Amino acid sequence: MVGAAAVLGGVTRMTVSLVVIMFELTGGVRYIVPLMAAVMPSKWIGDAFGREGIYDAHIILNGYPFLDSKEEFSHTTLAHDVMKSGKHESFFVITQDSMTLDDVEQLLRETDHNGFPVVVSRQSQYLVGFVAKRDLNIAIKGIVGESVVLFTASVPSPWMGPPPLRLRKILDLAPITITDQTPMETVVDMFRKLGLRQTLVTHNGRLLGIITKKDVLRHIKFLESEDPESVLFN
Repeated sequence: MVGAAAVLGGVTRMTVSLVVIMFELTGGVRYIVPLMAAVMPSKWIGDAFGREGIYDAHIILNGYPFLDSKEEFSHTTLAHDVMKSGKHESFFVITQDSMTLDDVEQLLRETDHNGFPVVVSRQSQYLVGFVAKRDLNIAIKGIVGESVVLFTASVPSPWMGPPPLRLRKILDLAPITITDQTPMETVVDMFRKLGLRQTLVTHNGRLLGIITKKDVLRHIKFLESEDPESVLFN
C-alpha cells in the first residue's frame, strides 16, 4: 500500500488528499506516517522531471480548453490584441431583422460556434444580444420557408412577406461584454472565475469582436514563445 501511494504520488503529484484516500482504503492509523513519508519524496522526484502531473499532461495532449487557476497572467496585452474582429474569417453575427430562416440554417451548418452575437445591422454593428446555438437549433427545428427571423419586439412596417419567426425570447439581452482596452489579465481572470466560453468586445455599444477561451489559450501559448497552432483543441 505504501508503494502504491508512492507511485500515485509521483504520477498525479497529489499529497494530502492521496494520504487521506489511502487511509480510507486501509483503515489503519499506523499507515499514515509511512504513507506521508512515501508520498512527499515521490512528489519531489516527480517535480524534478516536470511540474505537470498525468492529468495536466493529458489535458494538453488531448487539447482541452482549460485555464489553470494557479497560473498567473502577467503580460500587458489588451483585449484588442486577442479578439476576432469582423475581418476575421471565423467571426459571424446575426442581424436582428434582416436574415431569413435559410440564412440562419446555413450559418448553423457551416459553423461550429456555440452561439452568435446579434446586431442591429452589419453597417451599424450595434449589439443587441447573444443567442446560443443550442437554443437557436431548437427554435427553428422543423420550420421551413423564407420567413424572416426577428429578434425584435416589433415587426418592421410595411410588412409584405410571409409571417416572420419571432425569436426574441431566446435572446440573451445582457451578455457579458468588455471593452477593447480591457487588460488581458482581467479577461483571463473573468474566464477563470466566471467559467466563460466567450465574451463580446464592444466600444460605445458597437460590437468590435469576440474572444473565446481557445483564443485566450492560444494567446497565452504565443506569449510563452510557443507555436500557437501546435495547440489542438477538442
